[in-house]
Amino acid sequence: MRPHGRAIASLAPALLASLAAVAARAAPAPPQLPPLDAGTALLVIAPHPDDETLCCAGVIQRVLRAGGHASVVWMTGGDASLLDLLLVERSVFGGAAKLRDLGARRMREARAATALLGVAPSAQLFLGYPDRGLEPLTGAPGDLPYRSPFTGAAAVPYPESPFAGHPYTAASLEGDLAAVLERVRPTLVLVPSPRDAHPDHAAAGRLALRVLARRGGGVAVRCWIVHGGAGWPSPRELSAGLPLTPAPLLGDTPVASFALTPAEEDAKLAALRAYRTQMLTLAPFLLSFVRTTELYTAPP
Repeated sequence: MRPHGRAIASLAPALLASLAAVAARAAPAPPQLPPLDAGTALLVIAPHPDDETLCCAGVIQRVLRAGGHASVVWMTGGDASLLDLLLVERSVFGGAAKLRDLGARRMREARAATALLGVAPSAQLFLGYPDRGLEPLTGAPGDLPYRSPFTGAAAVPYPESPFAGHPYTAASLEGDLAAVLERVRPTLVLVPSPRDAHPDHAAAGRLALRVLARRGGGVAVRCWIVHGGAGWPSPRELSAGLPLTPAPLLGDTPVASFALTPAEEDAKLAALRAYRTQMLTLAPFLLSFVRTTELYTAPP
């Protein structure tokens, strides 16, 4: 080997190490959750009943056990599932009234499920907006009214919602969510990822991030995903003891892993089983979220 060739070869390891160090500094770090303690005020924003348990049950329990506060706000009552209606009522007839009854039933299940996680009744909040209607509603001009093709409602039809009677408009939904934020004054908010494949989830995430941005800083925000790509999570069955793998739709987005204790896993499973209507139709999918970890990303 010529002298200058030997010199280059001797520099190669140092050069490679330097390049690796630069790459490590350039790669964004996973967005770990802030410390969860008695000063934490957690708000989970869920498009439908069961989403909060699928992706946030461990964090909810950890915050409450640390002496903090945890609240959940559901944007819809899950009142547009014809398959649920068929299996629960043994009929798809009855139309709008039956679907409103289904929404009320799913909201009762949400109360039972989150109570098992320790969430107080006063911290269980329902906006009552239309299931499978968040994308068209939030994509319309602020004051354009929307009517659910499933329930027939053009305003919040559920008396248990603090916003009963509010019209189905984008401006009304944004105002109601802003009112919840003012009431809870969270220090940590967990929202659906705008990358979620479900239109309600993506729309809910975009809306939540927009409303939070208007409030300014001081609040930690993390995103979670339910519909993360075909076949995910895998395997589609109860797999307690296995970690959750990152969703394909997140691509190369850095993902933070939150580890659950065995007791937190058990409570998560019990809470999911409180969703009896959903377990009739989606049990393998729902149970596949009972893992040793929950995953979060920074807002896009």
